[in-house]
Amino acid sequence: MKSVMIESSDASSAAMRLRLEGVCKRYGPLPVLTDVTFHIRPGEAVGVVGPNGAGKSTLLRILAGLIRPTAGRIAVDGCDQRRNPHFRRRLGYLSHDSMLYDPLSARENLRFTAELYDLPDAGARIDRLLREIGLEWAGELPVRTYSRGMVQRLSLARALLHEPDLLLLDEPHTGLDPEAAEGLGRLLKRFQEGGGTLLLATHEWHRIPDLVDRVILLHRGRVRAERAIEPGGKLEDLIAFYRLAVSDGPL
Repeated sequence: MKSVMIESSDASSAAMRLRLEGVCKRYGPLPVLTDVTFHIRPGEAVGVVGPNGAGKSTLLRILAGLIRPTAGRIAVDGCDQRRNPHFRRRLGYLSHDSMLYDPLSARENLRFTAELYDLPDAGARIDRLLREIGLEWAGELPVRTYSRGMVQRLSLARALLHEPDLLLLDEPHTGLDPEAAEGLGRLLKRFQEGGGTLLLATHEWHRIPDLVDRVILLHRGRVRAERAIEPGGKLEDLIAFYRLAVSDGPL
């Protein structure tokens, strides 16, 4: 297994600012994203909400630098995403693909990630994260023996291991039981308290009010509306707002 070290940054860690302008993605004649424009302030937690097929995963893959948009611009701290030499090191990404190696144990997977980022004190970081995600007892077991929820928790630990400034999460609650979902909420709260910037994509409305400051409503590849999450706001009001925003078509 050959590893490629991700270049380290001499710049001090800081919350990341994102701006998207007119981002489009097409696969042949099929439009997946159309004129997506929004910004995320440093330290903000934003939810991208929409039904399956709305373009949420494609949007996060573009932001992670895994695929290129057909058109549009993405700026990271005022610089073009593709010209930012330290962008990948400052990014944590949880996708539908676990990005884990099934034959390896949890600790071995995390050590491999630590080597990619040339992390100091990797052992201590790994111990802390395994404890925080409730997998300390299973750290030496091969990932192929894990349940779906355990794989999801380990994938989150992998995304957080290098202490990123921006965390992209694609349906992070997949496979999590209620206790693990609460643990995820605590981890994300600490991430934000440390100044991290969070973008979370989900179709699970009931998760949103406790996790983000603002929602971006994505429907059929277009941003239909944005709304701040008010303290004590009702989930029913948020759903009604979404239905009104997409009233030209069914959910």
